[in-house]
Amino acid sequence: MRAIHIVTTRLSSSFIRPILLDFVSCSPLRQFSIPRRFICAATKANGAGRSGSIVAPLVVNEDFQKIDVNPPKGTRDFPPEDMRLRNWLFNHFKEVSRLFGYEEVDFPVLETEALFIRKAGEEIRDQLYCFEDRGNRRVALRPELTPSLARLVIQKGKSVSLPLKWFAVGQCWRYERMTRGRRREHYQWNMDIIGVPEVTAEAELISSIVTFFKRIGITASDVGFKVSSRKVLQELLKKYGVPEDLFGRVCIIIDKIEKIPIDEIKKELGFTGVSEDAIEQLLQVLSVKSLDDLEDILGGAGEAIADLKQLFSLAEKFGYSEWIQFDASVVRGLAYYTGIVFEGFDRKGKLRAICGGGRYDRLLSTYGGDDIPACGFGFGDAVIVELLKEKDLLPELGQEVENIVCALDKDLQGAAATVATTLRDKGQTVDLVLESKPLKWVFKRAARVNARRLVLVGKTEWEDGSVSVKVLSSGEQFQVKLNDLE
Repeated sequence: MRAIHIVTTRLSSSFIRPILLDFVSCSPLRQFSIPRRFICAATKANGAGRSGSIVAPLVVNEDFQKIDVNPPKGTRDFPPEDMRLRNWLFNHFKEVSRLFGYEEVDFPVLETEALFIRKAGEEIRDQLYCFEDRGNRRVALRPELTPSLARLVIQKGKSVSLPLKWFAVGQCWRYERMTRGRRREHYQWNMDIIGVPEVTAEAELISSIVTFFKRIGITASDVGFKVSSRKVLQELLKKYGVPEDLFGRVCIIIDKIEKIPIDEIKKELGFTGVSEDAIEQLLQVLSVKSLDDLEDILGGAGEAIADLKQLFSLAEKFGYSEWIQFDASVVRGLAYYTGIVFEGFDRKGKLRAICGGGRYDRLLSTYGGDDIPACGFGFGDAVIVELLKEKDLLPELGQEVENIVCALDKDLQGAAATVATTLRDKGQTVDLVLESKPLKWVFKRAARVNARRLVLVGKTEWEDGSVSVKVLSSGEQFQVKLNDLE
């Protein structure tokens, strides 16, 4: 029989008892046999709230069904090789953010459910990982970062000076249909500007994404940005007599234009109460890809045209005009956007949106705060990795260790530890061989971890206060005093 030891420290028996009862009652775990002394010790409550320590074996039958070793559907493990890629990507996210003068923030992965229901309507409820906690509070795993940012800005209030330039890289959760580059958990890079009403803010945000693309080898021939404004749709709805209260629902439907057949779009718009004539006119205008053509339809006096013209002018000054194009159908699916919106896309059309963002000047007031002009973007980690694979741009990121330290005699293991500590104190990475191994094994390991050199601790050399060093790239070998080892 195998034993699994459960150790609980400084927990009251009243706290342990319900956990044990849940543990025993769970049907997949009924094969476990829990020793009577363990249950008695855990359930023996005296009402005094005393704490103690319980250590007891939990016996499990040998024929207990093995667990599924794969992560839950839509989620990922990150073994070392994948973790190296993730760190490489995140380092680029963070370095670009710092180049633009943004400060890093973070928020709880678990938030109040209302934070997400309130800002995007009921549709997002179907994608939330949400539940009621033991305090009868409705909570959810965050599906995105912007509402958490808004909450923090309101919380900080006047203790922070505007404008704020913040960025975050955090894990998000959405229960949705999985496709290439879309998972149920992903990490997202957000950059946000709070307190700047001018289009210069959106222009800088797009510039930061372009800077990121350039750093990882993506060019304007690989990726572009579709740009429009929510104000375009507002002016169109007003022009065609569509009630203003339908705006949010229409935006969510229009956002699906490239995802579902056009007949489905028409049907959904009809269900919301938009007339057939208005639907035809609306879809015709949303197919416009030229800002000049849009100006002919709407006239040049509206805010939408003025904002977009300014953005395209600033794109030339920032040096990324070849990256962006006007597309009236871009509205973004979240209800909080109020002005310019944009999406990054791969020009071959094989992947879903790479990133997206825009202006959300009225988000804070939906949570009880004062309206503050704001804009930002979200950039997921999954689609960009697929694009890098497509372009054969994934970096080769092997493990890298500067030194392997090995004792040539078992009695010198302590001496080898001293050498390793000396090098680590000087800021060098060290892989210390922790058991007696033949040199052939040590050399193979050195090759596998891309070690720069091998430090051997032999009896004769150590008695002299020295070690042998072999530079693996050149084969050069020499002895050096421990104090001179650099």
